[in-house]
Amino acid sequence: MSTPSRQLLDAAAAGDAAAVGAALRDGADIESRGAGGMTALVIATKADHVEAARALIEAGADVNAKDDIQDSAYLYAGARGHDEILRLTLDAGADLTSTNRFGGTALIPASERGLLSTVQILLDAGVDPNHINNLRWTALHEAIVLGDGSPVYAEIVRALIDGGADITIRDGDGVLPRELAAARGYDDIVLELDR
Repeated sequence: MSTPSRQLLDAAAAGDAAAVGAALRDGADIESRGAGGMTALVIATKADHVEAARALIEAGADVNAKDDIQDSAYLYAGARGHDEILRLTLDAGADLTSTNRFGGTALIPASERGLLSTVQILLDAGVDPNHINNLRWTALHEAIVLGDGSPVYAEIVRALIDGGADITIRDGDGVLPRELAAARGYDDIVLELDR
């Protein structure tokens, strides 16, 4: 790998936006790959280095380029609640239908992890709330099954339903979201599903 490209990857890892710009001016390949097949943008995103990510995106980095485990800057920012970078990737043309290694959109792990603001950003952007991943779960299923039933998860369920989530989609075992919530004693979520 050429020295400027190595410098670019190192600058992204350090979150040094000025060094990112310098490496690009020196001829670095903006899509060069480092460990794990990560581009500089994926490296910056995984570390939540907003300004380095901004510099890369403004320079034309591919927000949909995936690493060896199928993470792109867009998917990772959405999955981890890195909302500033997520908005940058959306503005740069993120592929809303892109899926991670579990066959899920960014909305599914955001819902699982209780990331309400991220869920709302993704819904507002137009991510399909009814996409079914490889586990046969939608974002609604994951918010219930992998969440803890706390108020933020009830809010996420409300946001998903308001965003078009179909409460009649059954999981891989044929169980409805309401049944999943009731079985766990998540009364606030059951109330949202009964609205």
